[in-house]
Amino acid sequence: MSTTHATAPVVVLDGHGLPVSDVVRLADRTARPVPGNDAMKRVTESWDAAREIAAWGRVYGRSTGVGANRSEDVPTEAATDHGLRLLRSHAGAIGDELPEREVRAMLAVRANQILAGGAGLRPTVVTALCEALDNGAHPAVNEHGSVGTGDIAPLAQMGLALAGEHPWRGKGTPPAAQPLDNNDALALISSNALTLGQSALALHELRTLLTATQVVGALSLLAIDGSHEAYALPVHEARRHHGSYEVAARMRTLLGAADRPTPPLGRIQDPYGFRCLPQIHGPAHDAADALEDVLTVEINAAAENPLISPADMAAYHHGGFYMAQLALALDHFRLSLTQVARLSTSRLSTLNEPAYTRLRPFLADGEAASSGVMILEYAAGGALADLRAFAAPASLGHAVLSRGVEEQASFASLAARQTLRLCEAYRQVVGCELVAAVRALRLRDHRPDPDLPVGRAYERLAAELPEDLADRPLTLDVAQAAALLDTLTEEPELP
Repeated sequence: MSTTHATAPVVVLDGHGLPVSDVVRLADRTARPVPGNDAMKRVTESWDAAREIAAWGRVYGRSTGVGANRSEDVPTEAATDHGLRLLRSHAGAIGDELPEREVRAMLAVRANQILAGGAGLRPTVVTALCEALDNGAHPAVNEHGSVGTGDIAPLAQMGLALAGEHPWRGKGTPPAAQPLDNNDALALISSNALTLGQSALALHELRTLLTATQVVGALSLLAIDGSHEAYALPVHEARRHHGSYEVAARMRTLLGAADRPTPPLGRIQDPYGFRCLPQIHGPAHDAADALEDVLTVEINAAAENPLISPADMAAYHHGGFYMAQLALALDHFRLSLTQVARLSTSRLSTLNEPAYTRLRPFLADGEAASSGVMILEYAAGGALADLRAFAAPASLGHAVLSRGVEEQASFASLAARQTLRLCEAYRQVVGCELVAAVRALRLRDHRPDPDLPVGRAYERLAAELPEDLADRPLTLDVAQAAALLDTLTEEPELP
């Protein structure tokens, strides 16, 4: 992780146009946040309106309690203490402390959401969050405390840190303590910023891995002298699903294949791992696009309950904090990636078959009864089992909370954590295939055309991966291959 400095690129937070990619940059400290001037004016207007509305009317969480205590009024003289008590009581997140990167993503999302102008939160909170991101300080935040109806426990920990009552982590200087009161407490924690930040990080990594998997699949296709027919333009014009159409086009670009390739003289058709690659990778790309659409709305949304509307001086009580869209989009994405990873294990099995490679079983060397990469099928199968477990739909969860007044939950928070955890298992599965594909090409002395994208990818990979074909532990080979997957999206000629 790099350290931000005065010359780092600036990301302007305006509450409307923050993309997923910039959330990742802020989390990784490769960019600095600056709140937009017009957005800060919206925050000030919302803050002024919220205090006025709460002074003469009943506003949930400001002049009343929360949850099942929503009907209990808060005396005016107890306002400041009520806000701090609310943060203290709700800052009960449990489990392991989250990594800095995930907490920074949460800070970035929350700052941008406040700038959308519906929270009614004091403007100095935005300044403090941006200062923490710039300085490299982040509050200690624990893993569990949300069921997908607001990350109230993790955000309450952030709120207490801003108030000076909770520890900060990192090497940077924390912002000055904020004088938070009843007009700030619920407004600060009524958000799913942690879930959204984690989802943005997971989507970014898995998009990279999904693109890399297609390059690995192309290498495996070359290793078995596979057909280009499955990627032919007429096939995908006839059944034009967006993702599958684009994947097929990209395969043709990778391989230098014609739009209408000549049928091969040998096998009539390849195994599913090659023939159905567009039909399985395509839906995963579509799911990634759908997830990014949801995230883009949410990280730029004024979704706080109640929503403060300065234009008509109203506080609207609503359910905009409920993350059904996000939970379902995350579940869909993980399920689609599980099929992609399963297809990778299918290609790995094909690479072990002499009938397809014209090599010894398991890509073994010349020694009698050598096992070659036999163990990689087992290792990939083990990682795939983890991946399947992480793909279980979190949105099937159910909870009835706060004396029954909150009788439903989206569990988007669990979906986000599962998507993050899926990243490493997915990476290991495809790393196994990559080791086998490069080995098969070496054994066949088949160097793909370096003028093609797949050939340039092979040159980079072959220069990094060990050449030793003798029976030996392949743990480090797979680890290296898994790390190299991130380099397979750098090919500028790929569409």
